[in-house]
Amino acid sequence: MAKTKILFVTHEMSPFLEISKISEITRQLPQAMQEKGFEIRILMPRFGSINERRNRLHEVIRLSGMNIVVDNNDNPLIIKVASLPAARMQVYFLDNEEYFQRKKTFRDEGDKFFEDNNERSLFFCKGALETVKKLGWSPDVVHCHGWFTAMIPLYLKKVYHEDPTFKDAKVFYSLFNEEKDFSLTDTVGSKYAGMAADEDVSQEDAAVYGSGSYVDVYKGALHYTDVVVTVGENLNKDILQFVEDQKIRVFNPDSAEDYENFATLYEEFASEEVEA
Repeated sequence: MAKTKILFVTHEMSPFLEISKISEITRQLPQAMQEKGFEIRILMPRFGSINERRNRLHEVIRLSGMNIVVDNNDNPLIIKVASLPAARMQVYFLDNEEYFQRKKTFRDEGDKFFEDNNERSLFFCKGALETVKKLGWSPDVVHCHGWFTAMIPLYLKKVYHEDPTFKDAKVFYSLFNEEKDFSLTDTVGSKYAGMAADEDVSQEDAAVYGSGSYVDVYKGALHYTDVVVTVGENLNKDILQFVEDQKIRVFNPDSAEDYENFATLYEEFASEEVEA
C-alpha cells in the first residue's frame, strides 16, 4: 500500500526561523508523521534572516529557473534545500532576491509592515505549488501554517483542481494565536485578493478574502479548506465563528503533540480518495 503523502507549507520552522509557536510545531509534526511511515515534503520561504552557510542551504538547480507572475511581473524563483540529519528530513526553501533577501521578515526596522507583503505571500503560495508540480510528487494532504500561506487553499480549489498533481489533495489549515495587526493592502490600494484575481482566479472566487485584514485573509483561506486544525488558546473569535457558520470540519488535537490523532486524520483523508 502506498504511503500517505503530506505537504507542509509554512513561513517559519525551527531551527531556520523562529518567530512564534508555529516554528516549533512545523519542526515536530512532520518528523512525527515521517516516523509513523508517512511521506512528507516541507516548503518555506528563504527569508534573509536565514543563514545559508550555518544551515547548509544549497540550490537545487533542477527545480530552480521558473518565473512566477505576481502583479503582472515575472519574478524568478530559486529553490534551495537543507537537511535535518537527526530527523532525516529535507526542507525546500523558495527564494527571490526582491522579495526575500532582506534582513527583516515581515516588518522593517521601524516596525512597519512591508507594503509588498501581499505580493510576497502570493509569490510564495504560487511558487510552492509550482515547485511541488516540478517535483512530480502528488500530496494527499496539503497542510498550511500561518497567514503567509493563505492563498494556497484558493489556488488548490480553483486553479490546480484539475491538475494531476493536486486534483485529489485535501487542504488542512492550522489556526494559531499569531500577529493580527496588519492588512495585505498596500498604499496604492492594491489588494491581496484583487492582485490574485488579476493573475489567476475570478474576482468572485477571490472576493472572500475581503479587505486583506487578518480576519478577512483567514476567512478567505478557510472558505477553501477541508479541515481546520485549532492550536493553542485565545484564537480569534470572529474566525472561529466563521468556521462554525460555514460548517467547516474542525480538528481539536489534545495538544500539539497529539500525533496519534493527527496520523489517524491524515490517513482518513488519503483513504477517502483511494476509495473514490
